[in-house]
Amino acid sequence: MSRRSLHTPAPAPATLRARLDKARTAAADAGTDALLISPGSDLKYLLGQAGGSFERLTTLVVPADDAPPALVLPKLEAPGFDDVPLDDLGVEVVTWVDGQDPYAIVGELAGRKGKPGRVAVSDAMIALHVLGLRGALSAEQVLAGPVLRQLRMRKDAEEVAALRAAAEAIDRVHAQVPPLLRAGRSEAEVGEDLEQLIVEEGHLAADFVIVGSGPNGASPHHDVSSRVLQEGDVVVVDIGGPLPNGYNSDSTRTYSLGEPAEPDVRDTYAVLQAAQRAAVDAIRPGATAAEIDAAARKPITEAGFGEHFIHRTGHGIGLDVHEEPYIQSDNDLELEPGMAFSVEPGIYHRGRWGARIEDIVVVTEDGVEQLNRRPHELLVVEP
Repeated sequence: MSRRSLHTPAPAPATLRARLDKARTAAADAGTDALLISPGSDLKYLLGQAGGSFERLTTLVVPADDAPPALVLPKLEAPGFDDVPLDDLGVEVVTWVDGQDPYAIVGELAGRKGKPGRVAVSDAMIALHVLGLRGALSAEQVLAGPVLRQLRMRKDAEEVAALRAAAEAIDRVHAQVPPLLRAGRSEAEVGEDLEQLIVEEGHLAADFVIVGSGPNGASPHHDVSSRVLQEGDVVVVDIGGPLPNGYNSDSTRTYSLGEPAEPDVRDTYAVLQAAQRAAVDAIRPGATAAEIDAAARKPITEAGFGEHFIHRTGHGIGLDVHEEPYIQSDNDLELEPGMAFSVEPGIYHRGRWGARIEDIVVVTEDGVEQLNRRPHELLVVEP
C-alpha cells in the first residue's frame, strides 16, 4: 500500500499566507463560494506541498468568505504534510478514515455559512472525486484554473529566481550534448545519457527527453526511438524537468551531425533563428500573447514555411511545465511583469527533418529577460 509523494522545500509561511489570501479574494471575485483544490501544482502553489491524488480524497477547501481554509485528507496521508506550517497558515486540518464519507465532510466545510451554489474544482481533479463532490454539495462546479491563473501567471522574485536556476541547469546539460551525438548511436542511447545528466545538473528527474533525429525531428513531441543517428542528420533535442523546489526547466536546441545532408537546412534554419529573435524582441509589458505569436510567425510565413510551423509559439512555465499564459494567435492577454513562458517556433518538414529553438523568458518592467543562454545557431557536431 506504499504511496510516493514528492516532498520539496516550501516557500516561506508569509508567502503562502499571501497566496491563500489572494486565492480567497480571487474566488470571491469569480463569483464562487469556495475553491476545492486537489493534489497537484495548485496545492503546491498554495501550501508548498503537492500531495498525491489517489482513490482517497484529499482536498484543500478555500472559502470565499472569512471562514478558515481547511485541508481534508485521509489520516494515513497526514504525515505527508508534517513539513507544512498549517497552523501558521491558519489552515484547519480535518482527517478521515476508511468508512467515513469525505465528500460529506467537504460539503459541510464549504457550506459553513449556507449551502454553496457554485464551487471551483482543480482542473486536474480526477472524475471519481469531481462526481463525489457534486453529489455531496449539489452545487454548480466550475474550473479553478481560470480563478487561480491570475495569481500563478505573475511570478514573484523568488519564483523568477527559481526559474532562472532551472534555466541555468538545463543550459549546462545542453553544453554537454555534442559529445553524445555520434553516428551509430540510437536516439534511446542518447536519451539515457541525457536523463542522467539532467539529474546530475540539479534536477529531481528528467520530466521529458526528446531526441528527434532526421525525419523524427519533424515530429514536435517525438520522444526517443531505436533509430540510429547518421552523419548529416539534423537532431532536435528538447529537455527539461523540475528542480527540488518544483520549478521546471524546458529548452530546445537543434544540432547537426556534420554538414546537414539536406541542402535546404541552413537557409531554412536562418529563417527560424530570425523568427525566434523577432518574437523575443517583441516582448514587453502591454504586448499581447497573440502579438508575440504573430511576431514569430511572420518571418516563417514570409519565407514560405507557414504551413510547417504547426504549433503555438510558447507556453507558460512554473510549477507545471505547461501552464498559462499560452502564446498563441487567439490569446489577447496583455503581458505583465513576472509572466514567464517559452518562445519556441519550429519548422517541420514531415518525413525529412525539423528544427526548433526554445528559450524561457520572463517579462520585466521594461522588456524581457531571456533565461536560457546557450547559442541559437545550428550547432554542428564534427564527426
